[in-house]
Amino acid sequence: MTVTLDRPAATNRRPGRLLAAAQLAGSLGDGAFLTCSVLFFTRIVGLTPAQVGLGLTLGWAVGSVAGVPLGHLADRHGARGSAVLLALATAVSILAFLFVRSPLLFVLAACLYGSCQTGLAAVRQALLAALADPERRTRVRAHLQSAGNAGLAVGAGLGGLALSADTASAYLTVFVLDAVSFVVTAALMLALPPVTTSAPRAGEPKLAVLRDRPYALVTLLNAILLLRMPLLSVAIPLWIVERTAAPGWTVSALFVLNTVVVVLLQVRVAGRLASIGAAARMVRRSGLLLFASCVAFALSALGTSPWIAFAVLVAGALVQVLGEMLQSAGSWEIGFALAPADQQGQYQGFFGTGTSVARAIGPVLLSTVVIGWGLPGWLLMGAVFLGAGWAMGPAVRWATTSAAAR
Repeated sequence: MTVTLDRPAATNRRPGRLLAAAQLAGSLGDGAFLTCSVLFFTRIVGLTPAQVGLGLTLGWAVGSVAGVPLGHLADRHGARGSAVLLALATAVSILAFLFVRSPLLFVLAACLYGSCQTGLAAVRQALLAALADPERRTRVRAHLQSAGNAGLAVGAGLGGLALSADTASAYLTVFVLDAVSFVVTAALMLALPPVTTSAPRAGEPKLAVLRDRPYALVTLLNAILLLRMPLLSVAIPLWIVERTAAPGWTVSALFVLNTVVVVLLQVRVAGRLASIGAAARMVRRSGLLLFASCVAFALSALGTSPWIAFAVLVAGALVQVLGEMLQSAGSWEIGFALAPADQQGQYQGFFGTGTSVARAIGPVLLSTVVIGWGLPGWLLMGAVFLGAGWAMGPAVRWATTSAAAR
């Protein structure tokens, strides 16, 4: 299948601006939702923390499976229309949480939410691949990441207001805001240029990505590196509170630091990419930096001075965010470049399972290894990041050779 687009529409910057605005809108709602949703489910709905954790884990697990077929549908029926429908479905899934009053209904709503979010992420990547020239798409993706981080930061502030109010109406407002943000996202994507598709080639398997073993290995290595996400959101806050002498507000300070650095520098980092080989080297360096950050976080527990602990944590966070930006930019280019042009939807859906897997197993895994084992756990996680980053080079070379043979 071939994706085509009129050159005047493809070469101007309007599609990139619309995609960035859509990313900003959805992330703003997500930031507010993620900040206070757990307390809504426990304090207002009456679920236990264990029920909430299990439901969200199952939801993202189902979402990781749904991403590939939803991306395949976008390849066959058009990425723009699929993105609009999935954005509206995400809004519906968010509102469905408001009617949850039992663990079973919560699991069903979480599965719907995870599937819609994962499918939307895959289709949005396919849209970007179709609307941006190959040499610009990673840079445009970096703009989307910066817009997304800015939206998450603003949304988290709005969610904080709901947390301070701690009333059912405040939480209700946040959920409605999140749903409205995805309606806005749908409207912005509807304004994108249409992407035409053609019929699949004779004898082509429906889900070819599931037979692409080199791409599967690249996706697995990327999923391992994406454990940096729950590392920042789950493991480090618990480590700071339970194992270090740093003040409690260090948790929010590191979150703000990470957000600001990504917003300011992610586009510049992505602009350094010139080839898939450069992307693989960038991912390898990210593994080294993530290893160094793990060492710094482990050392922050030594001593009793709050300010020394704070300084070590800030140093570790700066190294970590640099590794994060290198890993993000490199993996975007790898995921795009190794996917056939007419199957970007299903390939991006498969590549995006790394995010869902990290969200599903990361919190439990990292809490056990890092918080439970302490210094040895940090060193083990650092070694895992280092190994995955190094292995990406050989995996990319295998995948490139395999793609050329096809």
